[in-house]
Amino acid sequence: MIVYLNGAYVPKSKAAISPDDRGFLFADGVYEVFAAYEGRLFRTADHLTRLERSLKALRIEFGDVAVVEEIAQTLLERNDLCGTNAKVYLQITRGAAPRNHAFPGADTSPTIYACASTFARPVEKRRVGVSATFVPDNRWARCDIKTVALLPNAIAAQTAEERDAEEAIFVRDGALTEGSHTNVCAAVDGTMVTAPLSNYILPGITRAVIMELCADFAIPVREFPVLFEEVPKLDELFLVGTTAEVMPIIEVDGTPIGSGRPGPIAQRLGEGFDGLVAGAVEGGA
Repeated sequence: MIVYLNGAYVPKSKAAISPDDRGFLFADGVYEVFAAYEGRLFRTADHLTRLERSLKALRIEFGDVAVVEEIAQTLLERNDLCGTNAKVYLQITRGAAPRNHAFPGADTSPTIYACASTFARPVEKRRVGVSATFVPDNRWARCDIKTVALLPNAIAAQTAEERDAEEAIFVRDGALTEGSHTNVCAAVDGTMVTAPLSNYILPGITRAVIMELCADFAIPVREFPVLFEEVPKLDELFLVGTTAEVMPIIEVDGTPIGSGRPGPIAQRLGEGFDGLVAGAVEGGA
């Protein structure tokens, strides 16, 4: 695998990052994951806008984030991934400096790392639906920043693995916030309901895409907390994310959601998402 590290494209086995890197020492960095379909990056501008926002929130000086698109496209080409579905992972940390909690001087250059790999679209999982589990949301209060500080998310994902569930859904103050690596949406009486944007959820790119599709399909949307106690009354519950795309949840911790099968709103939105992907492959997005 060819990866990108600080201006160079090198074999992954040759890539080396300083043990003084603040991403390693303090989780002082941000990341993005881009999907690419047959060599076409999907919603790149939206990802770059979010990346810029994350960098600004952490006060990491980077410059023009537009260079990231060129890096991602080059990685797809150099790893022969332009004819398949792939994902590009990008991470930017504050850089390497002597260990001190306060930020290093302005002469410290950020560490920029990116890699690309294939991913399988969750076609079968979308068709049959998946299970999920609930976990307490014990993360810090700036979940809206896409930082590499993901230990609570990793523990939640491991909990889901141990419970034979596809995803762990965080619950804070009696309401569903998001998944360990996805946003969460519900459907009640023909209306899609999802938690409003706040410091407790990531402004997901796929979440925004799904809301656009709802407008196109005349599906009402309500940005309102989905209460934990109301989960048994939901008609549908589904995950949305860069690699999850639109994934129906058919049961949570043994409790069926709705009919116990993928519901019509998730299916319609999944079909709409497929259409957008097809448009991207043809060069229309």
